[in-house]
Amino acid sequence: MTDGPSIPPPPPAGGNSSLVTRVTNILTKPTSEWTVIENEPATVAGIYTGYVAILAAIPAICLIIGQQLFGWNYGFVTIKLPIMYTLVNAILYYVLSLGAVYVQGLVFDALAPNFGGTKDPLKAFKVAAYSGTAAWLAGVFFILPSIYFLAFVASLYSLYLLYLGLPKLMKAPEDKAIVYVVVAVVVNAVLMGVVYMLASKIAEMFLTQGAMIGAIRY
Repeated sequence: MTDGPSIPPPPPAGGNSSLVTRVTNILTKPTSEWTVIENEPATVAGIYTGYVAILAAIPAICLIIGQQLFGWNYGFVTIKLPIMYTLVNAILYYVLSLGAVYVQGLVFDALAPNFGGTKDPLKAFKVAAYSGTAAWLAGVFFILPSIYFLAFVASLYSLYLLYLGLPKLMKAPEDKAIVYVVVAVVVNAVLMGVVYMLASKIAEMFLTQGAMIGAIRY
């Protein structure tokens, strides 16, 4: 028995929704979920630890499993990359992806006034974080190297999420929203291209020509 009304606990730093609920809703009913995201209290750190850091690990983990367990099959030849290369590549891809989300948020926020929108760093980060949901989940296709292309196809849904969320949260008028989104898509493509290239190139530094030759198993 208490003397006064109970005080509800504060919402989690990353928002009110659980991870599973947020993933389900942003994929199945994105329009209404962006409204929830826009209005819920959150912090950049909370979104990172409760959402981004978890989902961004999916492609990295599946990449390790795919390259080491299955490898690339060419007829009777299976090529499995050295474990050191795979680990370094996956870890770098993961870390750089986390950084890319933050840079995307900064860019979205900086561009907002140019398209009639309103600067809001937190909302810009929300867009960057939650619009990437489909792309991260699509990382499950990395388990089988022969179907990598499906990861690209499935990740296109993230562009649709961006299309719905960016103008809404950044308050861009309808007549300028499309151009805003197109520029944002180009920024995303460049950032992820840089992430992929850096992860691959740095990982290659851990290899020798002999190690690569020795990785081919018949």
